[in-house]
Amino acid sequence: MVTLPALEFAKSNHERYLSELKEFLAIPTISTLPEHRADVQRGAEWLARQLSTNLGMQSVEIMPTGGHPVVYGEWLGAPGKPTVMIYGHYDVQPVDPVDDWTSPPFEPTIRGEHLYARGSSDMKGQAHAVLKALEAWVKSGGMPVNVKMFLEGEEEIGSPNLPSFIDEHGKKLKCDVVLNTDSSILRLDLPSLVIGLRGLAYFEIWIRGPKSDLHSGRFGGSLHNPAQVLCELVAGMHDADGHVTLPGFYDKVRPLSKEDRAEVARIPYSDEAWREMTGVPQLYGERGFSTLERIGARPTLEVNGLYSGFIGEGSKTVLPAKAMAKISMRLVPHQDPDEIEQQLREYLRRKAPPTVTWEVKPFSGAPVAIVDRNTPAIRAASAALEAAFGLKPAFVLAGGSVPVVNLLKTKLGLDTVLMGFGLPDDHIHGPNENLHLPTYYRGIEAYIRFFQLISQG
Repeated sequence: MVTLPALEFAKSNHERYLSELKEFLAIPTISTLPEHRADVQRGAEWLARQLSTNLGMQSVEIMPTGGHPVVYGEWLGAPGKPTVMIYGHYDVQPVDPVDDWTSPPFEPTIRGEHLYARGSSDMKGQAHAVLKALEAWVKSGGMPVNVKMFLEGEEEIGSPNLPSFIDEHGKKLKCDVVLNTDSSILRLDLPSLVIGLRGLAYFEIWIRGPKSDLHSGRFGGSLHNPAQVLCELVAGMHDADGHVTLPGFYDKVRPLSKEDRAEVARIPYSDEAWREMTGVPQLYGERGFSTLERIGARPTLEVNGLYSGFIGEGSKTVLPAKAMAKISMRLVPHQDPDEIEQQLREYLRRKAPPTVTWEVKPFSGAPVAIVDRNTPAIRAASAALEAAFGLKPAFVLAGGSVPVVNLLKTKLGLDTVLMGFGLPDDHIHGPNENLHLPTYYRGIEAYIRFFQLISQG
């Protein structure tokens, strides 16, 4: 495996890589908040400079969409070799609750072996790792494959403009295989490759009562409190066994076969370790399924946020006029996001009392994505991980959703390799998100090896 020059270059530049990554992480590219629109643009410009300056890519563009831009670049100087399109995203989640952060979320801070900042794991650290792997090849004799970079700025808000972007630029995105770096491994000592992603359906539910907030002493007891109604409706969305109660929710769910369950059971895992990592007193989930089955192979319904009335410090005796819940469902084969919306609406039609009105606002949806584990690209990724980590990777079904995987398959017929290095305890989407630096450096090595192996066919 003739990769020593690129590997040696990478190892000798760890300090510079870390400094660069901190610079990238300091840009608050929060795509969902309008006040950070300029910061998202600044993040796109930072990446474009990386592609043109460090990688010498041709046709580097910051491409507009209906929202935040896509950063694109290409290097096609390896005739006869495969073309790999690398997908990633540079936008990040909001930082709330900010008071729970030990260090400021956009002031990257090292504590022990971990780098703490919003986006460090999801997924600026992953995107930066693959950029540095490519740079190591460029500075050590040249890239062994043709490369296209496709870095989006709206993944954390469900990629609303991605379908139209792919439709408009399908010819530009043509390639042999997609490397998606928005992924993770099971443990720092156990590499893995994702071969399935659950789908997503995300909604806001609004319950409205009186035309304005009212005095709870004067009006309480005469009106149905929208916050109470919402809580009762949300509570009724699961039964005592953890099953989702939306009508028809499980009608199209593919049952797990004995072979499916045996494959999941092969993955090294401990309920106690999962409990300790999350900090809960006891695990919970759908009766009759293991924890790994619940988080990768079964559908879920989760409350992502609640709002009603007075939520500041101290007291205010108010009967709220409205209440809102953000609800997401993770979907499995063969559930459909549009059908899930209709099931949610039917649940509310049946259960909501006539004392209030209700509204459902759909936000984002993504179908299930299944990856063929027998392609040459998956075999190259598996061998690269084994070389970098010293043992064969496990194949896993992941609980998250990455809309671009299914979009690229259905619209352009492109297969994807999901190869990233996030860890379960990186606290992505929450306070104190962090990146395990030894795993980040090992990830750079794995990407270096992947490009060599896939160039060999």
